[in-house]
Amino acid sequence: MNDASVPSGSDTYDVVVIGGGPAGLACAIALAQTGATTALIARHTPYADNRTTALLGGSVDFLQALEVWQGVKDKAAELKVMRLVDDTGRLIRAPEVRFSCDEIGLEMFGYNIENRLLLAALEQRAAELPGLTRFDDEAAAITPQDDIVAIVTGQGKALSARLVIGADGRQSRCREAAGIDVKRRELDQAALTFNISHSRPHRNVSTEFHTPQGPCVFVPLPGDRSSVVWVAAPKEAERLIALSDGELAEAAEAQSHSILGRIAVEPGRHLFPLAIEQPRQAAQRRIALVGEAAHVVPPIGAQGLNMGLRDAADIAEVVRDAMASGQDPGAPQMLKRYASARRADVASRTFVIDIANRSLLSAFLPMQSLRAAGLHLIGSFGPLRRLAMREGLAPSWRSPRVDAGFTETPASPSE
Repeated sequence: MNDASVPSGSDTYDVVVIGGGPAGLACAIALAQTGATTALIARHTPYADNRTTALLGGSVDFLQALEVWQGVKDKAAELKVMRLVDDTGRLIRAPEVRFSCDEIGLEMFGYNIENRLLLAALEQRAAELPGLTRFDDEAAAITPQDDIVAIVTGQGKALSARLVIGADGRQSRCREAAGIDVKRRELDQAALTFNISHSRPHRNVSTEFHTPQGPCVFVPLPGDRSSVVWVAAPKEAERLIALSDGELAEAAEAQSHSILGRIAVEPGRHLFPLAIEQPRQAAQRRIALVGEAAHVVPPIGAQGLNMGLRDAADIAEVVRDAMASGQDPGAPQMLKRYASARRADVASRTFVIDIANRSLLSAFLPMQSLRAAGLHLIGSFGPLRRLAMREGLAPSWRSPRVDAGFTETPASPSE
């Protein structure tokens, strides 16, 4: 990757990616590997967040194709079993559901990895690619035109591209420039994330406790460590984050019913409000959206970044085919193809996560009965359970992308 300063003049690229989070970096690497002249506009900033991601199904295959996974595999924990435990204390409760990877012939469902380690590996790989130019800057102006998108960076550098990838997060300037409206619903929940060490081994089992305020998930990390995603009502989440390390460790041990033994809280906590956001279109006016610019869902079922990596794989496939056939990668028919590829996946994942969250929060007895009956059916009926595992990671309607280096393996739900 060529790190560009900001000389005068204007540069033209096939594709410019705006945003340097994991989805944006993965997208830039994938696009550069198609042979398209690619630029990335993103600040080099240290990743201070302590959050982790459960990479499921095709996400690991995609990262292998990008030559990223090899450098971080030994820093990730295998996910072999997923447990769902009803800890609501309500009159009608669901039975425990246990998903095991060997039931569908897999060695593991995926891996849990710290985001900062994944991001560092993506940065390293991006720096190795001669066809990827990095501008350590921000996009100050994005102007779609008939044949190109004109971009001016914060430092005054002028660029143009036939296609722009908006990987610039929830407050996406790219999405605004494309004129894409967003359907947004704030949830009366917040998620507290932190990492822990514990006295008992996790045995590669991820356990999700369902509480009246949302799920609390303990996900394996390498060694006797786990990451915690604790979803609660905003006031309760504020109370939890204000606890001392010792107090939070006691609260986490109580919430986990001591399945991990004695718990110690590691430095670093993050609290963020939850929402569901669905842009009306995935692409328009030579701008395609990926990652949180394209969809925001609660941290339930580990779908967020996995969906973002599927965005990156799909837009890279569209661009690769356009370049191979001499077509314009930003032409309306190409954007339509990308939007079509992403529509069912994003809509179905968002719907299922929303319904699962609503059913957990509902105090309505018939809803509790339906939820309990549904989980009982999944837990006790093998074919349905195996279907749920496969669909959790690899949507059945997605065809494998062998030639793009992106093949998907059936897998299971969890965070």
